[in-house]
Amino acid sequence: MDRTQRPRRSILDSLGEELIGILTPVSICMFTVVLLVCLLNSDPSSSSASFSSIATAAYSETDSDSSWDKFVGAFLNSLVFVAAITVATFVLVLLFYLRCVKFLKLYMGFSAFIVLANLGGEILLLLIDRFRFPIDSVTFLVLLFNFSVVGVFAVFMSRFSILITQGYLVVIGVLVAYFFTMLPEWTTWVLLVALALYDLAAVLLPVGPLRLLVEMAISRDEDIPALVYEARPVIRNNDSHLVQRRVWRDRRSNQNDLENNEVEEEQQQQQHVGSEISVPLIDSRPENSETFLEGIGLGSSGAIKLGLGDFIFYSVLVGRAAMYDLMTVYACYLAIIAGLGVTLMLLSVYQKALPALPVSIMLGVVFYFLARLFLEVFVVQCSSNLVMF
Repeated sequence: MDRTQRPRRSILDSLGEELIGILTPVSICMFTVVLLVCLLNSDPSSSSASFSSIATAAYSETDSDSSWDKFVGAFLNSLVFVAAITVATFVLVLLFYLRCVKFLKLYMGFSAFIVLANLGGEILLLLIDRFRFPIDSVTFLVLLFNFSVVGVFAVFMSRFSILITQGYLVVIGVLVAYFFTMLPEWTTWVLLVALALYDLAAVLLPVGPLRLLVEMAISRDEDIPALVYEARPVIRNNDSHLVQRRVWRDRRSNQNDLENNEVEEEQQQQQHVGSEISVPLIDSRPENSETFLEGIGLGSSGAIKLGLGDFIFYSVLVGRAAMYDLMTVYACYLAIIAGLGVTLMLLSVYQKALPALPVSIMLGVVFYFLARLFLEVFVVQCSSNLVMF
């Protein structure tokens, strides 16, 4: 009755909640990677430790190489890595188009098991050796196997508590990010910039693989078969196609446009109305609101989603910064968080999914070199002259 008198919600009303919902896991992931780097890479010479992967297939960096050779080699490594990711993503799109969803889920589950068991086991062994923790091999293998299997089931196979699922996604991001910090320094920085540009093209271009994947998933009303962190969990009712977004304040029936009433009439034919769902970041819905893109970068529908790759490469940036100095870590962290805020604001303006890497990575890289080249010199001079200490 009084919904016409209800004040219209601004996009800024829920901006803080949107940001905090994704800021917390990102911060935990970055902090954990920095902690692992500080504990396990205490020797400065280990920052250039070799780590054989597809990211170093074209060039292996050595200390004797010139800066130009390192840059060219890092550029070639980045081209190979981005090309491999592009091909893999198009293969994923093709399999999803052919409705091989079960195969994709099995493959993703197997990949998660390998990450948790292999990479997690290696890091646990390093920590056990670092702290001299007494444990026998049988107990270690049993615990590691159970940890990995539960992680696969929590993320892919069954319904666990949302906190457990989110926790395992963060753990997977930490494990992969830590091993990416073992890449050579020049390769790491050039690769981060290349991946930011790739993310921009893959999401925004009409033929971008991530855009094709998201649009296909929306047209079929299916979840994307990928590792995606969802800040606000989704519930699908068994007896309908209703998608409920938990823990938000208003109901869809509180919207006050005639267009919304028409949308509600269409929804009543397919789903039950009146369940509590989330208020989207965008207050008004366009005519073809069913084409909202979500699941890649920061989604613009009720659930805010962030790909696990964004977690990984944010953490790689601050992990690489931690190998130099903690001052650069603070600068990079603030830059990444500022980039997330900017991306979220752009999301509310353009009303479509946006890549979450470009703004944060570009700001993080710029702030790293500014802090390393200028801020450190300024602080050292101030400290040596007793201006600050």
